[in-house]
Amino acid sequence: MRFPPLPLLLALCLPPGPCPADSVNTFLGTQAIGGRYHFTEDQPLLESAKRIAELGAASMKFSLSPQASFGKSKANVLQHPPERPTLAGVAGRDATHRAVLDMPFTHFFLWAYPFTTTGTAGTFNPTEREREYREIHDLAAHLLRTYSGSGKQFYLGHWEGDWHLRPGFDPAQPFPESFRDRFIAWLGVRQQAIDDAKRDTPHENVGVWHYTEVNLVQGFLGGGSCLTNDILPEVDVDFVSYSCYDSLQGEIRKDLPAALTHIESKLKPKPAIPGKRVFLGEYGFPARLHPPEEQARQSVEVMITAIEWGCPFILYWELYDNEGTPERPGGFWLIDQSNRKQPLWHTHRNYFEWAEKAIADTRQRLGRPPTDAEFRVAALAYLRAVQGAAFTVPRRAK
Repeated sequence: MRFPPLPLLLALCLPPGPCPADSVNTFLGTQAIGGRYHFTEDQPLLESAKRIAELGAASMKFSLSPQASFGKSKANVLQHPPERPTLAGVAGRDATHRAVLDMPFTHFFLWAYPFTTTGTAGTFNPTEREREYREIHDLAAHLLRTYSGSGKQFYLGHWEGDWHLRPGFDPAQPFPESFRDRFIAWLGVRQQAIDDAKRDTPHENVGVWHYTEVNLVQGFLGGGSCLTNDILPEVDVDFVSYSCYDSLQGEIRKDLPAALTHIESKLKPKPAIPGKRVFLGEYGFPARLHPPEEQARQSVEVMITAIEWGCPFILYWELYDNEGTPERPGGFWLIDQSNRKQPLWHTHRNYFEWAEKAIADTRQRLGRPPTDAEFRVAALAYLRAVQGAAFTVPRRAK
């Protein structure tokens, strides 16, 4: 087993310290949501975070919600909380969640669903507006206060929004008009809560942002009812996550940029946020359909395409499989249910090792870290070399 460098191992045992103010975004990452298995005495979320730190990723994505935070299976913590929790309470007082948030990741992505409300998105009940606002506001304020000076960035969002609009999971069926209005109201409350917390909470060198997630785009580029076309132009979100499986079924190099550009065209401008504001919140190739080497090959193609387009983050679904059964696994994994690291784990691990060295070399040579644009060029060169070396089928000699 390969272990993280000694400084990282030490950091995992110490109270939270600051991330470098000039840390470089290395784009790639993964997530730990609803895994079917784990292998140690740690609570599942903490075990997953340690494995993702071992991988070398600078980002961590998990869910804070009544369904995902506590329970008997596929939960962050395999026990029920002693009292009725809130988002800020879980983040600040539950030992497992606090330990993970204290770890030296620079970017955290959280599906944030309040514990005191009953509706979300299309079923949002306006009478619960104050409770929705209060929990999101208090979580954002907690993160700003607790991690002020740390360099950490927190992105509060939700799971695939087009399925929130279509609870029947049928993209051919239009969603109810009332769902559109309630979804817009829901996102508005959440954005306002975060903006107000940032305005009212003293903080420095820490960020909290709001994102919505779309997942039906490819079939709606020419029009039709979906979150991107109907909701996004009406809201003022900071970022958009794209769960992009619908752009992975054909020509990735053509379809994925077209979808990303379409999403971007519907965003309201936010000049204060530099660069692209659409990222890949999910992509993946399940083992039930793709052999391990094919998972890696297809994933590298997605990485290259998304980095070329300008995505700030590209998050693989996921560390441990969340689908199927031990007999018939879904196979969305970097580590399988027998604790075997897949080729794509090593693809990510090698990338992060290369990135660490490339950033250090630039610091030594120029006296500063690479800019986002400089690192993006270098990352593309590295991944194209990986693609050419690892996935080229040799020609047979005549």
